[in-house]
Amino acid sequence: MTILIAILALLVTGSLLYCMLTVVAVRRFLSVARPPAASPPPISVLKPLYGEEEKLEENLRSFFEQQHPQFEILFAVHRADDPAALVVEKLQREYADRVQARLFVTGESPVPNAKAFSLQRLVHEANYELLVMSDSDVHVTPDFLTHLSEEFSSPNVGLVSCPYRAVPGNTLWSRLEAIGMNTEFLAGVLIARVVEGMKFALGPAVAVRRSVLDALGGFAYLQHYLAEDFVMGQRTAQLGHVVLLSSYVIEHHIGSQGMGSNLSHRLRWARSTRRSRPAGYLGQIFTYPLAWTLLLWLAYPPAWPAVLVTLVMRACAAWATASWVLHDPLMRKRWWLLPVQDLLGFLVWLGGFSGDTVIWRDRECTILRDGRLRVNP
Repeated sequence: MTILIAILALLVTGSLLYCMLTVVAVRRFLSVARPPAASPPPISVLKPLYGEEEKLEENLRSFFEQQHPQFEILFAVHRADDPAALVVEKLQREYADRVQARLFVTGESPVPNAKAFSLQRLVHEANYELLVMSDSDVHVTPDFLTHLSEEFSSPNVGLVSCPYRAVPGNTLWSRLEAIGMNTEFLAGVLIARVVEGMKFALGPAVAVRRSVLDALGGFAYLQHYLAEDFVMGQRTAQLGHVVLLSSYVIEHHIGSQGMGSNLSHRLRWARSTRRSRPAGYLGQIFTYPLAWTLLLWLAYPPAWPAVLVTLVMRACAAWATASWVLHDPLMRKRWWLLPVQDLLGFLVWLGGFSGDTVIWRDRECTILRDGRLRVNP
């Protein structure tokens, strides 16, 4: 029992130090000055679509409303009868005299990562050197493209990805996931940025030079991975290019998922992270201070003051990411859900250590040790 208490005390100490490091990492991120404005290059926006999601028209419209001097938007669906195609066609008609937008039907994907398959086609059709890839559930303000283009003012910058503010749907489970993304997940991103630099990318919105994408093998290479965004950033850094975390925060709408689909999605994400960054996934052991403190309290009741200290430290770290960086209204309104999410996130993290099978776009796949996907027979 003494050894168990000592181990738990060590984990609690490490977790509290992690909370402190989160605040430091946030301050470091916020202190970075924006690059000077330069002549904005033309941009190709690439958007793979699949079905009619919540607020799809609103999210896509935010890209048609961009104030960038020269840009195009390319959409891809797998089938012509995809409901998302009707939304795109409506917006094409509405903005016909203002925005160059094209829609492509790619056919069904022969590889598990259908998103990457669509992006491969869109890259081939794009006209410009600077490519901005974003998911269908992303919402931006009209200065988004111009802001990103400014961050490519240095020729050494090869890739830029955006932090995101998760916006939940109307279910408890989506609110819990959003709180986790806006606190626990972003903290991990910012700490990794401080400790080892940006050697990865965040998938909802990524901008990359076409020449860099070609050099790392393009989507012909990336489409075999579940976390193709992470691999894109990793390979870009390995090739000697600078990978930046943008100062622009996008909105990432996660939809009104129920318990089953939400937990399945989280486990898929956890297993993908474990395969993509095994050391980083193990390092998440220090990102759950409340869980370890409660276990310490159960094992050694006189340690109850540690629970109070942990609640305060965790609240400070969460406020730093959610409020200072993301300006997230959810945490202000639903702050009391943070302990619930922390404990749920801890259980999902434990679950991520077991199993390699995921359901991806209605296909059962196995995540191999190098992060690639294999469709199960």
